[in-house]
Amino acid sequence: MFEHLPSSVSIYEVSPRDGLQNEAVTVPTTRKVRLIEALVASGLRRIEATSFVSPTWVPQLADADEVTRLLPRKAEVTWSALCPNARGLERARAARMEEIAVFVSVSETHNRRNVNKTVADTLAGFRDVVGPAVKAGLRVRGYLSTLWGCPYEGEIDPRAGLAIARELVGQGCYQISLSDTIGVGTPRQTAAILQLFLAEFSADQLAMHMHDTRGTALSNVMVGLELGIRTFDASVGGLGGCPYAPGAAGNLATEDLVYTLDGMGISTGVDLEKLWLAGQVAKAIVGHELSGKVHRAGVRSLRH
Repeated sequence: MFEHLPSSVSIYEVSPRDGLQNEAVTVPTTRKVRLIEALVASGLRRIEATSFVSPTWVPQLADADEVTRLLPRKAEVTWSALCPNARGLERARAARMEEIAVFVSVSETHNRRNVNKTVADTLAGFRDVVGPAVKAGLRVRGYLSTLWGCPYEGEIDPRAGLAIARELVGQGCYQISLSDTIGVGTPRQTAAILQLFLAEFSADQLAMHMHDTRGTALSNVMVGLELGIRTFDASVGGLGGCPYAPGAAGNLATEDLVYTLDGMGISTGVDLEKLWLAGQVAKAIVGHELSGKVHRAGVRSLRH
């Protein structure tokens, strides 16, 4: 067991976007920036800061232009934002983003609920985003949602997701984040999905984005580690969910992921104590308990 562990992995922090977009109350811009600054201070180097979508659809992120103007720009930090269309790309370029992300569901029903389009129409629309972004010097990441299961359709054939991933990579996406949007994945299922994708794509073209609805996110990450995946999405405090996925709990908590990897001798470049402090900032700005299980005493006991 655990025969093929890496010396290091990359964590892609999604709390400022995927986390805050699901909050019932809109967080003020200054508080969002305070959270982002705490994430950077912890050592996180890949951060999805916001989403350039219409405020009609995601009012919690209506301040995307202002947030990106206030980002603590550092050479070692890669900033990303979700961009669903050409207008979003214009805003991302104006904001000097280095990377953008596009998103599509494997489930037709979830995709219609999420963006009011078929999967085919969504992919066609990406041709106005992905290619032009790459040509302009931006890297583009693709989210493949509901790959493990859909709240409306139930089980999903991962081969349908593989076909979508081919299209995304063909358009120019450098990495596909495979997403268990509602947190139903189990280790054996995860192994089967990853083996299917790894037969066609290299491990560095894939990431895992696991939700922790049933407490299985870390178990699935362990499967990914064994199979060669080296990029994992996470959200401080477990912030997040999906407004169009009833019953979906938050993302895998970054603190829990870093604590586990640290204990296995796998470097993340993240200071766990500073990350715990970022979790406290997140808790303060959203005003409720979060799902990250790491406590300060646990951080200290790991160090000593």
